[in-house]
Amino acid sequence: MSILFESPPYDLGLKCRIMIESQVFFSKMVDELVEFSEHDPELADGIKWIDSQAQKKGITFYDMVFEVLYKHDVNSKAKDWLKTRN
Repeated sequence: MSILFESPPYDLGLKCRIMIESQVFFSKMVDELVEFSEHDPELADGIKWIDSQAQKKGITFYDMVFEVLYKHDVNSKAKDWLKTRN
């Protein structure tokens, strides 16, 4: 007996286009936050902190924003998991 799994062919071009679109979307979102920070002192302080952390780590500002958002998401999910566990 043999099992045959069929899947559509892997489309590297499609994957690359999706990744580029995601990066463009993310960059535009961050750029809009930076622009909006001109009207929000607390947000401006946060952006300055992120920029200083990025410089200390030797990474781009966008990479640092992603890292902060990722860590926040992971921590939020962990807290939610703990609440449902007890």
